[in-house]
Amino acid sequence: MQPTVFLGSVAVVIVFVTLGVGWPDAEQRAFGAVQSVILNQFGWVYVFGATSLLVFVLWLLASPYRHIRLGNDDSKPEFGYLSWLAMMFSAGMGTGLVFWGVSEPVMHWSDPPFAPTTEGGPVREALRLSFFHWGLHPWAIYIVFGLSIAYFHFRHELPLAPRSLLYPLIGKRIDGPIGHAVDILATVGTLFGVATSLGLGAIQINAGLQRLLGLSQTEWVQIAIIAVITAIATLSVISGVHRGIRWLSSFNLGLAGVLLLFVFITGPTVYLIQLFISSTGAYLQQLVSQSLWLDVRPGSEWQFDWTLFYWSWWISWSPFVGVFLARISRGRTIGEFIVAVLLIPVLITFLWLTVFGGTALHGSLFGDSGIEAVVQANASAGLYAMLEQLPWQALTSLLAILMVMVFFITSSDSGSLVEEMITSGGHPHPPKAQRVFWAVIGGVTAAILLLSGGLQALRTASLTSGLPMTLFLLIACWGLLKALRTDEQVAGIPSHKALRD
Repeated sequence: MQPTVFLGSVAVVIVFVTLGVGWPDAEQRAFGAVQSVILNQFGWVYVFGATSLLVFVLWLLASPYRHIRLGNDDSKPEFGYLSWLAMMFSAGMGTGLVFWGVSEPVMHWSDPPFAPTTEGGPVREALRLSFFHWGLHPWAIYIVFGLSIAYFHFRHELPLAPRSLLYPLIGKRIDGPIGHAVDILATVGTLFGVATSLGLGAIQINAGLQRLLGLSQTEWVQIAIIAVITAIATLSVISGVHRGIRWLSSFNLGLAGVLLLFVFITGPTVYLIQLFISSTGAYLQQLVSQSLWLDVRPGSEWQFDWTLFYWSWWISWSPFVGVFLARISRGRTIGEFIVAVLLIPVLITFLWLTVFGGTALHGSLFGDSGIEAVVQANASAGLYAMLEQLPWQALTSLLAILMVMVFFITSSDSGSLVEEMITSGGHPHPPKAQRVFWAVIGGVTAAILLLSGGLQALRTASLTSGLPMTLFLLIACWGLLKALRTDEQVAGIPSHKALRD
């Protein structure tokens, strides 16, 4: 255990939870005001930062550094390719994509931010904007964090913790107050993100049970759901990455694939193929302009509510996903890491948004599904409302509920593992007692704040870390490049310990 980081993180969590329980509205207003100032005054930092990280990752993929291996030059991958992909996708996107896969395209279609220029444009534009928020940018953010930690840990034997990203810049001072502060921020941000996801997951599962079984949506039902998820996640994280986390991730990716294939076959198949091709083309065609676009329209808050919110969320979520990606990526080359993390999850994401969001929109365009009214009333019910348009809706809704639950379990156990690794000083195999502690704390935090109404305040608080984390990631790019050049100069790329020595 790293006492300063562990105790500091626990103290910060206690303070935030106490405020959320005692004064939830005041806490929400305070952090809402801070977030509003950050996004209004520094929104351009998010736009510039996220796009710069994507450019850096693409440059790195094309550079000779792509051949450097994360570990010794003869290191072999710790996990098989499918297990590796399943774990990275479950940690990085699974929960949010299931929640928003139907609702976001429907929202962009029913309330488009831009006037469509061609016939049929609203649907394609809705998918394009959804692709933009879930596409290359978030995974590039994750890559910078994850690749940097993996490189410094496996190749230079630095701690498996965010502080290691600063080693090329401040050297052994990462073991002092600066390093402690960075790790505490990452730990607290991860816990808040996991707790928020648990709360949202309980709400979505409850919505599915209400539509399927008539079970009322109440806080106590959601508390029970959180308890079940936390219990299973605790057992999973105790069993470790090789057993619980890997098995659950692989199982759920398979389940998601079955559901995706079912909707694709029983839904408007040809329409979905056409929509996927045209929306992907529109996304690629407008990628540069959309990446650098700033909304200066008088009175418009669309970019504030969507793009800047997403960028701050992905960036504040990056310590969790980055550390977890680093933990499971020993033995991969930099090029292999970038291709696998950047391109394959993006392809899966685009397919998911097209099949689920496109099927929902098709029902509204060519029928009278009324799904937009469902989404506006309760975004968490969008997935189930879409499945009701197709055959066997009871069975598929049940599978969807199971999938949502397992995705949130994998987020919880992966997040707990990351918190444990950081607070144990960057050790890849932290003690089991510490694993149980963080898994339980995440569930208890979510349950308490759900009851007190402080969950939204917690979510807003976690987003405020996005601005300093953006600057941290840009600095990390510089540090990684400096280290890679040292690797190349000292021993012609195959060097191992030269940086720390």
